[in-house]
Amino acid sequence: MAREFEVRREQDLPAAPERVWDAVATGTGNLGWLYPMEVEPRVGGKVTRGDGTVVAWEPPSHFAVRAAQGDGFSNTLTYRVEPADDGTSRLHMGIHWVHTGTVDDTWQWDAKTDAAEKHVDFYQHSLAAYLSHFAGRPAVYVKASRPEPTDDPADFAVLRRRLGLRDTSAVGDRLSLDVPGTDGGPTDLAVDWLDPDFVGLRGPDALYRFFNGSTWNVPIWLAHHLFAEDAQEEPATKAWNAWLGGA
Repeated sequence: MAREFEVRREQDLPAAPERVWDAVATGTGNLGWLYPMEVEPRVGGKVTRGDGTVVAWEPPSHFAVRAAQGDGFSNTLTYRVEPADDGTSRLHMGIHWVHTGTVDDTWQWDAKTDAAEKHVDFYQHSLAAYLSHFAGRPAVYVKASRPEPTDDPADFAVLRRRLGLRDTSAVGDRLSLDVPGTDGGPTDLAVDWLDPDFVGLRGPDALYRFFNGSTWNVPIWLAHHLFAEDAQEEPATKAWNAWLGGA
């Protein structure tokens, strides 16, 4: 029996519809806030994530892609972009998941839906941060993770302390961090997202994102978007893997 689940969000974004379209419907834009996902720009075009296919292509207002995720899961991701006042936009996004088959004991349906809701909110925040601070700048995407899953919240608490966060830290606070793979001393960063499941930090040339795997019994991982002209994926990934494994 098929099971279905849907997430819908609306948000105002500080950019014109054409800029929002570039962020959500192109490979270059996705690197700046989401993850690598190249898009062939036409209905029926291929999408390089989850064996995806473009099912709507009406720039700059309507984009949708349908993809398989394995284990019986598939989803349809839809964006609708509307012009708003003063050159800004309103984005309507939705993701519709369908699962056919049996959900195993290690990754239950409730965990899937909980993770989906929370990750969507975090990614949509990153989209707004990208459009506010880095829109149009080429990005290097860096992903690293620990090898083993965890169900202990203390593991992510240790990571937070290594970043310089305290129990009293809040969004808007600033901290200094010796960013792995960079020279020149500590970098001043702003806390732009903070909750038990995610940490978001913004630097002058980067969005740093940290994910608490213990909430869903998966490895702790990170995914960063680097905008500095000299950023390089391979050395940055190596440096952050070493940092992540050094707790």
